[in-house]
Amino acid sequence: MAKDNTKETPLMQQYNAIKAKYPGALLLFRVGDFYETFGEDAIKTSQILGIVLTRRGNVAAANSELAGFPHHSLETYLSKLVRAGQRVAICDQLEDPKGTKTIVKRGVTELVTPGIAYNDNILNQKSNNYLASLYFDKQLIGVSFVDISTGEFHVAQGNAEYIDKLLQGFKPTEVVFQKSRRQEFTELFGDRFYTFTLDDWAFTSDYANDVLNKHFEVNSLKGFGIEKLQAGIVAAGVALHYLGETEHRNLKHISAISRLEEDTFMWLDRFTIRNLELVGSANENATTLFHVLDQTSTPMGARLLHKWIVMPLKELKPIQERLGMVDYFTKKEALIEEFLTHVKQIGDLERLISKVGLQRCGPRELCQLKKSLYHIESVKNLAATSDNPFLMSVALQLDPCLSIRERLEAELHQEPPAVLSKGNVIAKGVNEELDHLRGISTGGKDFLIEIQKREALDTDIPSLKVSFNNVHGYYLEVTNTHKDKVPSTWIRKQTLVNAERYITPELKEYEEQILGAEDKIQQIEARLYEELLLQVMAYIKPIQRNAFITAQLDVLLCFAQLALHNHYAKPVLNTSRILDIKGGRHPVIEKRLPVGEEYITNDVFLDNDTQQIIIITGPNMSGKSAILRQTALIVLMAQIGCFVPAKAATIGIVDKIFTRVGASDNLSSGESTFMVEMNETASILNNISDNSLILLDEIGRGTSTYDGISIAWAIADFLHTHPTARPKTLFATHYHELNELASTMSRIRNFNVSIKEIGNKVIFLRKLVPGGSEHSFGIHVAKMAGMPPKLIARANEILKKLEIDRTEGQSIKDSIKKVQNQAYQLHMFAVDDPILVQIRDMLNNLDVNVLTPVEALLKLDEIQRLIKN
Repeated sequence: MAKDNTKETPLMQQYNAIKAKYPGALLLFRVGDFYETFGEDAIKTSQILGIVLTRRGNVAAANSELAGFPHHSLETYLSKLVRAGQRVAICDQLEDPKGTKTIVKRGVTELVTPGIAYNDNILNQKSNNYLASLYFDKQLIGVSFVDISTGEFHVAQGNAEYIDKLLQGFKPTEVVFQKSRRQEFTELFGDRFYTFTLDDWAFTSDYANDVLNKHFEVNSLKGFGIEKLQAGIVAAGVALHYLGETEHRNLKHISAISRLEEDTFMWLDRFTIRNLELVGSANENATTLFHVLDQTSTPMGARLLHKWIVMPLKELKPIQERLGMVDYFTKKEALIEEFLTHVKQIGDLERLISKVGLQRCGPRELCQLKKSLYHIESVKNLAATSDNPFLMSVALQLDPCLSIRERLEAELHQEPPAVLSKGNVIAKGVNEELDHLRGISTGGKDFLIEIQKREALDTDIPSLKVSFNNVHGYYLEVTNTHKDKVPSTWIRKQTLVNAERYITPELKEYEEQILGAEDKIQQIEARLYEELLLQVMAYIKPIQRNAFITAQLDVLLCFAQLALHNHYAKPVLNTSRILDIKGGRHPVIEKRLPVGEEYITNDVFLDNDTQQIIIITGPNMSGKSAILRQTALIVLMAQIGCFVPAKAATIGIVDKIFTRVGASDNLSSGESTFMVEMNETASILNNISDNSLILLDEIGRGTSTYDGISIAWAIADFLHTHPTARPKTLFATHYHELNELASTMSRIRNFNVSIKEIGNKVIFLRKLVPGGSEHSFGIHVAKMAGMPPKLIARANEILKKLEIDRTEGQSIKDSIKKVQNQAYQLHMFAVDDPILVQIRDMLNNLDVNVLTPVEALLKLDEIQRLIKN
C-alpha cells in the first residue's frame, strides 16, 4: 500500500484540532470572506444546501472535499442546516489577519442546535422553540423547558404519563437527557424528538443547584417556588449547563424560572391534542383550531395563544376574568381598534429584548426596540383612561422605560443599518472625536474630488480620474492617449492594457488620513454601541414584563374580534357537573364550508345524574365525529377564556378531556389500528375523574364484529358503573346493538344523527335527535365516494339477502356462505343487470328432479321472452 506523505498545512492542523472538540457538530470554518467545510462535513453541507462540492489539489489528502459559502450568507444557510437536524459549530477568526504574521487565531463562537437558536430564519414567529431537558430519577422524571429566543424557563416533575403530556404540549425541538437512559426514553416517548445525550455526571442535585443559584444570583431557589422539585431542578440545571457547553453564556434574559402546576391546567393527553387537531395535524393542508383562532397582532401574542390552547385553565376565577375582558371589549369596538393601532407596532418585543441579553442585537433591531417603547407608552396611556380593573392593572404595570428610550433616541442613528460593521450607527453629537473623524472621512473624500478636478485642469487630461482599490489605495488613472502629459513628479504604480496608474505624495497623505479615520470610526462606533447595549441590558426585566402584558392584551383583543366576526357567545362557567350546549358549531368546519352554506347546529346536554353517557348512532359521514369534536372544542375554548361557537353554553369546569377518534396505524412500532385504539382507550379508562369529558368514536371497529361489540359494550358499562367517577361521555358507534344499554342503565341515553330517505337517496340532515338508528347506510356512502356502479349493485344485492336470512334466523356466517355459493354458481351472469338477476333466481328455484320435459321447455320459452323484452 502506498504511503501517504501528504503533510498537513497549518490551516488544516488548526481545523482538525478544533473539529476534534466538536465531533458531533458540522463545523463552519471561517477562512477570509468564506465559511468553509471539509471532508464529511462538506459532503453533508453540499447535499443540504445544494452548493458545489469540490476537491482540493491533492486528492490523497484527508478532508480533501470542500464546500463553502460567503460569510455574509451565514444566516440564510445556517437556518437550512439546523432545520435539516444538524448541530452547527460556527468557528470565527478571533483576531484581525492584518495584525498577525502567523496563522489567524480561530475558535468556536457559537454552537447552534435545533433547540438552541435565535436566528429569525430558523425560528417560527408564532411558536416557541423549546429545548427540553429530562432527568430520570428513581421514581419520578424531572423536566425543564427553556426557550433561549424568549427567555422563558419552566420546570416540572411527575410520572412518565405527565411528562409525555408536557412534551406533547410544549413540542420541544430538541430533548437532552442522560446517555445511559436512551432505551428508556425511546420506550416511553418514542422516536419523534430530536435528541442529544450528556454524560451522567451533569445530572446531580448539588451541581444543578449550584448552576441555577449562580445564574440567578441567589442563595436558594425558594423565591421561585421550585425548591421541592429536586428532579425538576436537576433537569433545569442540565439545561443551563448545556447552553454553556454550546457557547451561550450571555443569558441575562433568562431572568426567572417558573413551576408548571399540574393542578392549574386541564389534562390533555397527547392523543387528545392530536385527535382534536389543536395546534397541528398529521393531515396535509389541514386547518387546526390554532389557525382559526389566531387573529393576534404580534408574534408574542400568537405564541401565548398557542400555549393557552394546549394548556386550558381549570380554575374558575382566572377563566372568568379572561371572559369578562373579552365581553368588555366586544361592547367597545372602537377601543379595540385604538389598542390594535399601537399593539401592531410593538412587534416581537419578547425576542428583541432576548437578543439584547444574548448580545446579538443589531442596530436596526435596537431601533425597533426604541419604537416599541413609544407604543408601549401609548398603550399605557390608553389603558389608564379606562375604568376597567384589568386595563387599570395594564396601565400600572407597563413601563415605557423612559430613560433608556431617551438615550436610544439621542445616541442611535434614526435609520441605522442592520449590522454594526456597515457604519453610521451612532448619531451625530454623541462623541466629539467620532464627529471629528467623520468630518475628515467625508471631507477627505470631497478633497479627493477637488484633486481630480485640479490635476485634470493643470495637466490638460480631461479623462483623468481618482480611484481606489485594496492593493494600491488611492491612485490617479490616465489613459494611454494622454500618458505623455503626465508630470515627472508623479510615481507610476501599475500598468494596464489601456491605461497607467500613478500616485503622488499629496494623494498618499490624504489616503492615510481617510483610511485611518475610517478604522478609528469603526472602533469608536463599536465601543459606543457595546456600551449602549449594556445599558439596555439593565432593562431586560421591565421590558420582558411589557412583552408579557402586551401579549395577554393581544390575545384578549383577538378573542373579542373572533366573538364579533364569528358570532361566538359568552359561555357560562361554574363548578356544577353540567354540560349544556345550545346550537353548538364546529369552529374549524364552519370556516371551511362553501360560501352561502350554513352550518347545522346541534344541542348537547350531559350531566352526572340523568344523562351521563350519550350513545350516538347514525349513518357513516352523517356528522357523528364532528359533533364529538365540536363538543370538546367548545369546552376547551371556554376554558381558555374565549367565547364559543354556540347560541349558549353552560359548562361545569372540566378537568380532563379524553378523545379516541379516528384511525391511526403505528406501523413503524409494529402496532395495528386496533392496538393503537386499545392503548388510547386504556389510557382514558385509567385516568378518568368525576369532571372528565370523554369522546369515543367507533370503539372496537379494528377487530371482528362480535369482539368489537363486546369491547364497546364493556367500556360503556365500565364508565356507567365506575364506583368513584361519572365522566360525561359521548359515544359514537356503528354498533346499533349498543342502543340496548339504555334500557338497563339509567344514565345512558340513545341519540342518532338524522337522515331523510327519498326513494333510493339518502339526505344527511346532520341533526342530533333522541332515539337510536337502525341502519348505517354504508353502501350509500360508498356510492357517494365514487365506487363503481357494478360494485354498488352487488353490495345492495348481498345486503338484501343477508337481511332476509337474518329474519329467518340464519347466522351471518351461514348467510355469507350461501351468498358466496350463489356467486360461484352463477359468476357468468352480470349482477348489475336486473333481468339476468331475475333469470338467475328462476333457475335457482327450479327442482330439476321433478321437472317434466314440457315444463322445462315452457320455462326456457319464458326465459327467452324475458331476454327479448
